Amino acid sequence: MELYDTSEKQQRALLVGIDTGEYDAEGSMAELYELTESAGAVPVASVMQKRDKPDGATCIGSGRLEEITDFCRDNDIDFIVFDTELTPTQIRNIEQATDVRTIDRTMLILDIFAIRARTNEGKLQVELAQLKYLMPRLSGKGREMSRLGGGVGTRGPGETKLETDKRHIRRRIEALKEELEHMTNRREQLRARRKKDGIITVAIVGYTNAGKSTLMNTLTQAGVLSENKLFATLDPTSRALKLPSGISVMMIDTVGLVRRLPHHLVEAFKSTLEEAALADIILNVCDASSEEYKLHLSVTNSLLNELGCEGRPIITVFNKCDLVGNPLDLPNEKGSVRICARNGSGTDDLLRCIEENLPVRLRHYDLLIPFDKGSFLSVLRGAGALRSEEYTAEGIRADAVVEETMWHLCDEYAI
Repeated sequence: MELYDTSEKQQRALLVGIDTGEYDAEGSMAELYELTESAGAVPVASVMQKRDKPDGATCIGSGRLEEITDFCRDNDIDFIVFDTELTPTQIRNIEQATDVRTIDRTMLILDIFAIRARTNEGKLQVELAQLKYLMPRLSGKGREMSRLGGGVGTRGPGETKLETDKRHIRRRIEALKEELEHMTNRREQLRARRKKDGIITVAIVGYTNAGKSTLMNTLTQAGVLSENKLFATLDPTSRALKLPSGISVMMIDTVGLVRRLPHHLVEAFKSTLEEAALADIILNVCDASSEEYKLHLSVTNSLLNELGCEGRPIITVFNKCDLVGNPLDLPNEKGSVRICARNGSGTDDLLRCIEENLPVRLRHYDLLIPFDKGSFLSVLRGAGALRSEEYTAEGIRADAVVEETMWHLCDEYAI
């Protein structure tokens, strides 16, 4: 059993993992530690057991369960977190043996999402994911969920409390889906408006705690919540960014990802993640200081493929490069950019890379516009193409970066 340094002020948690060889159990447990901290609890210790498969009754073996029971009693453990999805029967058996509240990885992530949700849409998405997770588990809640109704008007066979709860949850799920559908439609209308207005979108995606919100704040002064916690940002944020060429784009920050992200959450947040899928350019932000950066990139790329992002420009952004001691240890992948979002280093290279991947062709012009044609300056300003202007004896000198649709207008005044 591995012990951690703890504080007595917060709820104390024991982490339990099963190593069946299907995935990197140690890496997943390290992530569970961070998830537990993000939920506001203190991980006191962790237990790992190697098994061919989880025990059907208690997930872990009886001997290890006795060891956990003794440890919980001697160390005032408030709850146990399993790094795998538990069945209702397993949760009930573990709680009866240890007399300690028990949750699994999915329940922990749902709890964090509930804490982090700020917008109405985010709260609805979290509630939907929680109810979808709860629904198939109601039948395992025991006899207390199967009481018959009583009183006037309810005599006879009646309806079990389990059936009543399931019916209520089904109605609530349908209501949530309907509300989210309306929000999705509004989001699609906004996207259509952006496209009609020629607004270019750049989505920031990546593993949780990779520094996406910090990058958003550095580039746009967005004021997005930025903490060294998993899922510090849950709700998508959009801000305008003016590139060095004068072209404006819309930056969109999205929810972070983790390995083995529960299917319920992917489904619930699909409309939010589609902001990334439908963006013109995608920034895949990765923590360069993490030993598992390749795994993090793999998790993000898998989800992007699942959302149908093939063919769109994806720029790999290695963040936190200041935390990598030896520059030779920095990741060096083709087409990637190295930055430190916290102090802004490398962001100039990132902006240039974004410009190189814009879905429009740009051309730099040095113009001399006659005074009687000065109204053309307003056209350039309206297109966000004018970088500078200077009044001279011969006319107005203008420095502009222009989209292809305006080249023929600028050719007349080009120097």
